[in-house]
Amino acid sequence: MMIKKQIVLGFIFLMNLNFAFAQTKGMSFSNNEISTYYLDSVKKELKVKWPKNRTINFVFHGHSVPTGYSTRGVVDRLNSYPFRTLKKVNDFYPYSVVNVVTTSIGGEQSEQGAKRFKDEVLVYKPEVLFIDYGLNDRGIGLERAKQAWEKMIKEALAYGTKVILLTPSPDLNEDIASQTTKLAKHSEQIRDLAKKHKVGLIDSYALFKKLAETEPLIGYMAQNNHINQKGHQFVADAIFEYFKTTNRH
Repeated sequence: MMIKKQIVLGFIFLMNLNFAFAQTKGMSFSNNEISTYYLDSVKKELKVKWPKNRTINFVFHGHSVPTGYSTRGVVDRLNSYPFRTLKKVNDFYPYSVVNVVTTSIGGEQSEQGAKRFKDEVLVYKPEVLFIDYGLNDRGIGLERAKQAWEKMIKEALAYGTKVILLTPSPDLNEDIASQTTKLAKHSEQIRDLAKKHKVGLIDSYALFKKLAETEPLIGYMAQNNHINQKGHQFVADAIFEYFKTTNRH
């Protein structure tokens, strides 16, 4: 009886282990689906040739970083990640007609961005919307930021827009290796929002954190809280992963 009982318990343990593995594997596949196939409908449109093609708008909403602020108030628009993304997309889809619109404002946080969202963002009929407020949301805290982000996400999805959230780029005044800083906590909240609403995510913070393990981030920064041209290219390269063509099996 003792041996039989042990066999039964062992069988139950293996079944639970397989179930847990299946759950984890399924979750991983789901996340991969988002990054690989989320923009399938957009990529299809980007391949259409004249005269059947149409203008497609990418809108970048947020603060000073997507606007192109570098240091001492200098704005380097064409080298900011929205326009570097446009360059990569246009090179990859040479028949596409893509507009990049930045509705971002230097110094703004997400509550302010949410208030003008319908009148100043959705008015551009974005095919894809990128939201990047993490750096400045430290000033209003997690809960207020969450409410503002969710408001914008819901309104954009209801409009029919594909939404991609960005975790913040670095601030050299915070330890990017720490999990307890304000930026780390806001990054985690943004990841959670992307999962909850099943939208895209560019995890800039995690990418820069990984990069910091092998080289100093100062080489990617124009000042402590603004990335330079190299940093903008780093983010644009991450965004472009969503626009690579993949054959669904």
